[in-house]
Amino acid sequence: MNIAADRILGIVLLGLAAFVAAQAMQLHVPFSYDPLGPKAFPLGLSVLLAVFSLVLLFRPGTNGDWPRGVLVLKLLGVLLTLLVYALVFTSLGYLPATALVVLVLSRLFGAPWAKAAISGVLVALGSYLLFTQAMGILLPASDWLTALT
Repeated sequence: MNIAADRILGIVLLGLAAFVAAQAMQLHVPFSYDPLGPKAFPLGLSVLLAVFSLVLLFRPGTNGDWPRGVLVLKLLGVLLTLLVYALVFTSLGYLPATALVVLVLSRLFGAPWAKAAISGVLVALGSYLLFTQAMGILLPASDWLTALT
């Protein structure tokens, strides 16, 4: 990427950070379950994005080569996999959707089937426990799994 492209991206991301901050400021909840409220996380992300955008504006990187060939196909595969993950996340449920996405991404970058499957299960279970037990965040259960119980 050349210097001009870095600066253009920095300007676009700075605009995105401002948009996210403006939207976060409009979040109002009639009751407060958290001392910081719902604004804290998106505001923190917008500040972080703004800082990185300013780095791109004032310290652009050196020229680099764009990916070609098989790497472009793998990157498109990652994009498609994450898009499908976002679409089936609530209907399929967190555990199976996350296990499948990790399996697909692992296979995409050359992991053997057994290691990809084990990684998928471990990442899904580990992150599920982290979110639900350590952080107290509710994750969607699968519709088909709740029908079995």
